[in-house]
Amino acid sequence: MSAIKNNSWKLFFSTFLLLIFFSCSSKEEKKTDNPPEEIDYIILSYVGGDSGNYKIIKVKKDSLYLEKGVAAKNMHNEQRVAINNLVWKNLISPVDIKTLDLIKSSPSTQSVDGTDETFQIKTKKKSHVYVNAYNDTIHYRQLQKVKTELEKILPKEYK
Repeated sequence: MSAIKNNSWKLFFSTFLLLIFFSCSSKEEKKTDNPPEEIDYIILSYVGGDSGNYKIIKVKKDSLYLEKGVAAKNMHNEQRVAINNLVWKNLISPVDIKTLDLIKSSPSTQSVDGTDETFQIKTKKKSHVYVNAYNDTIHYRQLQKVKTELEKILPKEYK
């Protein structure tokens, strides 16, 4: 009988130690907070019209890339402008990344000689693209605010 008592105590003690070991996990391991989603860049473009007009504005954290032209006349201009961190923050501050999926695009107007406004907002996880979203009067407001901030920093020839 003494051998049975020793084995039962060994089993109980081993189980008790294992339970304590697994219940004492490090709190640092449990804290795997994801950093907040950030915008990599924003592109606003206007393409269309009788002559194939286009204007493309790409904004990154440190720079502004501008391109415009008329395809029918083989005209093309481009320009790069450095921006500072404050300008970037003002530009992206109206954007709520969590609600970007709510914005609705509308059909293209290029087929009737119209011009399409296209927004592209790229984050680390996803690319959001909207064509003629200005028809979505409820959710377009944040994109309109981005356009307003862009107007403040664009050179005259790109406004």
